[in-house]
Amino acid sequence: MTEIKKKLWPKYFEKMVNGKMNCELRLADFDLNEGDTLVFEEFNPKTKEYTGRTVNKKVKNLIKFNPFESYSKEAIEKFGLYQIDLE
Repeated sequence: MTEIKKKLWPKYFEKMVNGKMNCELRLADFDLNEGDTLVFEEFNPKTKEYTGRTVNKKVKNLIKFNPFESYSKEAIEKFGLYQIDLE
């Protein structure tokens, strides 16, 4: 199992810490496997500095996909994508 550090903006970091955000959408430009630990480091994009706060989350389930298989680039640019958590 591997620990991987990733930046996370304050508005998302707070939701992650408070348990309101239990999933993450990321560009698949790094190796990641179920069981790995993501170490989210709070990063302020305005100051371009880390705040020093971190939160660790274990990867429970991992799905890699290409949104262009289902949607055109134009549609994604126009409407964006949802990340949907279900109970």
